[in-house]
Amino acid sequence: MAFRTQRLARPLAAVTAAGGGAVFAVGPVAKCDDKDPIHAPRYPFWVKSIFHSHEIPSVRRGYEVYRQVCATCHSMRQLHFRHLVNFVLPEKRMKDIAAGFDVVDGPNDEGEMFTRPGILVDAFPSPYPNEEAARYANGGALPPDLSVYTTAKHEGVDYIMALLLGYRDPPAGVEARAGLYYNPYYPGGLIAMPNPLHSDGLVEYEDGTPCTKSQMAKDVVNFLCWAAEPAHDERKLVGLKAMSACFCGIFIVGFWYRSMWIGYKTRRIDFTKAVM
Repeated sequence: MAFRTQRLARPLAAVTAAGGGAVFAVGPVAKCDDKDPIHAPRYPFWVKSIFHSHEIPSVRRGYEVYRQVCATCHSMRQLHFRHLVNFVLPEKRMKDIAAGFDVVDGPNDEGEMFTRPGILVDAFPSPYPNEEAARYANGGALPPDLSVYTTAKHEGVDYIMALLLGYRDPPAGVEARAGLYYNPYYPGGLIAMPNPLHSDGLVEYEDGTPCTKSQMAKDVVNFLCWAAEPAHDERKLVGLKAMSACFCGIFIVGFWYRSMWIGYKTRRIDFTKAVM
């Protein structure tokens, strides 16, 4: 019996010693219960309020940021030049901008395709002819279309703002291979898109607004929000009118109900014996 006890005690002592040595060698284990990716902060965008509309000056500046920075990789196939007329820019200015692009059209009378200057009814031109070319130019990653990106992503306005301003050096223990960049707001933390707003002054605003990275991020997010919902302001205005009409109707109906039925609801009925 003592021999068996001694045989069992030796392996247990060895395991205990090995475990203690491993604990002292490895040290405390770090644990993180945060979500991946982390939740974007809530930015105070003016358009979020039920009583507020789009900031058209910011939308106009955001279109310049998209046209000069974002349009090199991202498309907006569901948006046409005519959508911006008299909402973002005057018609003459939009015609000049559209004419600066070459659009493939046709066929002509000879059955051949031809190129022509863009017009207002044309969609925003795509930077790549097809998906394969887009993936090849971006290391296998496909730049998403930004037509309705703010509504396609959960809390898209805050997410895009945080993503544009969230680029930073990878922390200790995180290695980013060539072609990937660390951004904690992107799922997995590594994104194939380089920092598009890497420095101030990338765009020269016509209204003289200082062109900082945060200003460009805010403006382009406002433009993408407007592009996803061009009828946003009209929808809110119609909704406020409908709510006002409903409140007025409720007040009128309540007043009529009380004045019409107050006599019936407050009268007293006494039953007496019939006089023979």
